[in-house]
Amino acid sequence: MSALSALETALENRWEALWARMSGRDPLELVDALRRECDSNAVVCRAGRVMVPNAYDVELSAPVHEELTRRGDSVGQVLTDRLARHAARNGYEWAGPLTVHVRRSAEVPNGRYRVASTVMRHVSAVGFRRAAQPADG
Repeated sequence: MSALSALETALENRWEALWARMSGRDPLELVDALRRECDSNAVVCRAGRVMVPNAYDVELSAPVHEELTRRGDSVGQVLTDRLARHAARNGYEWAGPLTVHVRRSAEVPNGRYRVASTVMRHVSAVGFRRAAQPADG
């Protein structure tokens, strides 16, 4: 019983620490996770040119998502700004327009998060205009 009680206490302390960080001014733990995701997927194309994924998905447990969005801040924009500054400091180039999408997920355990990145192809302005025009016939 003693070991189980100690484990329960440790988990509660971890949850409280995460909650304190997540509900503070900046979601620091999420920013760090995004930075790690960006760094671990960096690809050196040639000397001096490092490409990184440009589309990031952040999945949050319901309570964390609710707490972060309740403040009225655009969490996705805050995370995007922080990630953009990180990339600028490291000389990274995005594979296309940078986006960070934050969503609630029932699959993520309470108090946790999941971060993933992909390369989203850039759509040229010409291709975008063609796609917006109605099709003939």
